[in-house]
Amino acid sequence: MSPTVPKKAARPTIPTIGAGEPDRIINRELSQLDFLDRLLDLAEDRRQGLLERAKFLAIFSSNLDDFFQTRVAGLKDQVAAGLRTRSPDGRSPAEQLDAIRERSLGLVGRSTTIFHDGLVPDLAKAGVRFSDWQSLDDDDRSFLVGVFHDRIFPVLTPLAVDPAHPFPYISSLSLNLGVVVTDPVRQEERFARVKVPPLLPRFVVMPDGERFVPLEQVIAAHLDMLFPEMVLERHVTFRVTRNADAELTNGGAEDLLAAVEMELRRRRFGEAVRLEVESGIPADTVEMLLQELAIGPEDVYESDAPLALGGLWALYSLERSDLHDEPWTPVVPPRLAPAREGHASIFAVLAEKEIFVQHPYDSFSASVEELIAQAAHDPATLAIKQTLYRTSGDSPIVASLIEAAESGKQVAVLVELKARFDEQANIGWARALEEAGVHVVYGLVGLKTHAKAALVVRSEDEGIRRYCHVGTGNYNSETARNYEDVGILTADADVGADLTEVFNLLTGYSRRSSYRKAVLAPVQLRRTIVELLEEQARLGPEGRVVIKANGLDDPQMVDALYATARTGVPIDLIIRGICCLRPGVPGLSDTIRVRSLLGRFLEHSRILSFGRPEHENQKIYIGSADLRGRNLDRRVELMVPLVDPGSRERVREILELCLADDTSSWELSPAGDWKRLDGRKVSAQDRLAELATERNRSFHSAEGIGSL
Repeated sequence: MSPTVPKKAARPTIPTIGAGEPDRIINRELSQLDFLDRLLDLAEDRRQGLLERAKFLAIFSSNLDDFFQTRVAGLKDQVAAGLRTRSPDGRSPAEQLDAIRERSLGLVGRSTTIFHDGLVPDLAKAGVRFSDWQSLDDDDRSFLVGVFHDRIFPVLTPLAVDPAHPFPYISSLSLNLGVVVTDPVRQEERFARVKVPPLLPRFVVMPDGERFVPLEQVIAAHLDMLFPEMVLERHVTFRVTRNADAELTNGGAEDLLAAVEMELRRRRFGEAVRLEVESGIPADTVEMLLQELAIGPEDVYESDAPLALGGLWALYSLERSDLHDEPWTPVVPPRLAPAREGHASIFAVLAEKEIFVQHPYDSFSASVEELIAQAAHDPATLAIKQTLYRTSGDSPIVASLIEAAESGKQVAVLVELKARFDEQANIGWARALEEAGVHVVYGLVGLKTHAKAALVVRSEDEGIRRYCHVGTGNYNSETARNYEDVGILTADADVGADLTEVFNLLTGYSRRSSYRKAVLAPVQLRRTIVELLEEQARLGPEGRVVIKANGLDDPQMVDALYATARTGVPIDLIIRGICCLRPGVPGLSDTIRVRSLLGRFLEHSRILSFGRPEHENQKIYIGSADLRGRNLDRRVELMVPLVDPGSRERVREILELCLADDTSSWELSPAGDWKRLDGRKVSAQDRLAELATERNRSFHSAEGIGSL
């Protein structure tokens, strides 16, 4: 069977839309798929390095997997339960699934074209070639025979399907070979499944280091070893995606830990939601798979490209500097250089002045990790408190927290076990921390803790003093090299007092609903943002709103922005991913512009600015929350205002560059279409890297100590 890939239909111009009409909201799921389409723009863009294009195709594939595991799975659950609740744009769950199907077919078709007609030939010209078994000569095949015998064959397990062997369980996102064989004695045709080992590289590298053969082809060429004395009729490649959507509610800590572990086991056996197959698969094989997986023809996605293109990350690791972006080395924030070099403590530096950081331009290790490391070693440190949502496999921060606890300091850590797809890693960190004597808690009942905060309490000559980090990104040294995030390191007494109260809320019992400076979700944040918008609305055209976030899908927040726009307030939204607001609609959102900025670094910071820069009462916030229902209502989120003049100036600089970017930006039209800007005069990310280098040079030149 070969489903037809529909052409991308032109969307009509949207007429004037009333404030209460469903069309005022863009469908959340389709907006997510629009984001994936923008990733394909980058994979197709020949201005990108070749291996960077391969990276974006890998990111697209992985994100589409996540979308089906969670969003499509959730909609299927609603249909199965008979729910008729409509989305804010007026669609039933079944109607959304139909629209997703049509849009996804187009995306899969486009990704296949990009792979075969763009990436593969362009890489071949650069000496990096995708090869298949049929194109190899005898020497190449001899090499792969050795690889198969030494590394692949010992871990393969063929699983037969017959009256004595039920259809095997197909794990989610695993790559599989379906093999049809005939017993020459009984003349019976049988089906068997061979799982492609997930821990082996997706592509086998040939000795020249420049040719790659898909692992499943190497296995397919040796099926006679797996089924000796059988007649091999045919084989096909397929992949199954299963439901990984779950909302956990928690009682006590031990109950939550057990519940998360049970959910991880359940996820492995979730219901199938998608079947990916290679082109040309026989119809009877598809029918058999559909029957065994209990899904329908509408869940089948056929592709001419190799399945699981997320495996292109292996290609990205090639050491070909000519095919990569120029490497970026994060800069040590100038004022932290003495602390980094051991000439002063980081606490002495922060006691003088707050430090604003933007990763990966500013070094994460020299700032955030250094704060926790010095606190762990410092005899004046009494306590360290921190939230951990996602962290890296060899986290220096976790190592510092363990060291601090073992040296007798009081250490309390909130580990969010429910961080989707990082649950297993977080369970491991939680246990390691507990074994070291750290006080580990798992958050509040029914809420994920998504706040990004660390608090160090020290005993100084003047008394107790608190040092804080509040940021927009996770405490993860790996993502800090690739995600754009901002944060402050500060000794501000109000922020320190607020974080003390916040951690008491997270680890104990509290009904506090207001703080000196901090703003928390779910109790304050929604109301605070609406009040700040209303404040600008009273100024009309003299007001100003600029918001940078990863997503905007909350209908109430969309309506609040519409209401503000109707008073004439200029509003700029820099939304990387999902955006359900329609900008530029007459009478509704004339003064709103929406853009998405994508580039070599994942734009991840959340910044909210209310008021014009020239006005003294301009209010600027940074924090962990996007303008999405889950962030505003179902998570513990933390935002803080920026008061320090230096921090405020840095944020203004960031927002101005993002709004000036015409190299890696897309604009959203009233009809819901995204159009890439093509001025190529300003690259926000390139300029921010230049500014980080310039700050470093200027500081060290002024100090007379040379560059680092």
